[in-house]
Amino acid sequence: MYALNMTDHIIGRTPVLVESDDFSSLLLRVAEQRDKAALAALFNHFGPRIKSMMLKLGSSEALAEDLVQETFVSIWRKAAMYSQQRGAASTWIFTIARNLRIDQLRRQSNKPYEDLDNLEMASDAPLGSSLVEQNQIIARVTLALKALPVEQQEVVRLSFIHDMPHAQIAESIGIPLGTVKSRLRLAYERLRPMLEDLQ
Repeated sequence: MYALNMTDHIIGRTPVLVESDDFSSLLLRVAEQRDKAALAALFNHFGPRIKSMMLKLGSSEALAEDLVQETFVSIWRKAAMYSQQRGAASTWIFTIARNLRIDQLRRQSNKPYEDLDNLEMASDAPLGSSLVEQNQIIARVTLALKALPVEQQEVVRLSFIHDMPHAQIAESIGIPLGTVKSRLRLAYERLRPMLEDLQ
């Protein structure tokens, strides 16, 4: 429903659906002609996908919608910076969205992922020394994760907390599969010395 509101805001009427898969040409129309209908067509296709990605990354409904809006404002302003030689339009658009999400996380307090602080582990003995030990482990893992760059935190969180396959992570945050694997490998290398005694 928010897509129609955004579209109406952009062009002031219901958009003509564009059947073309050529998102690069739509971006070029935005860049060269300031074509609002082309922006609306991009929004109709990518808006729901970006919102879904943000929700999967733990954003609230309102924040996800705000980030979608910010993404398309950035696309409108930066369309001239897009180059087909550097990659697909979809990759460029999802990179803008992902970077806005990272910027938003950095603006927060010193808790880049609040849900990590609330991570609870199941226990057969919820009281006594067992609970204390579990809380210490959670605190250490949370602290170790916060030591990672935000990009690595993101893929570790999606892989282990949300149990997403690598290919789905790549698609949801708009990066190549190889980059997902590389970030996970780098994260493991940094986490191993900090957490090896917990294995």
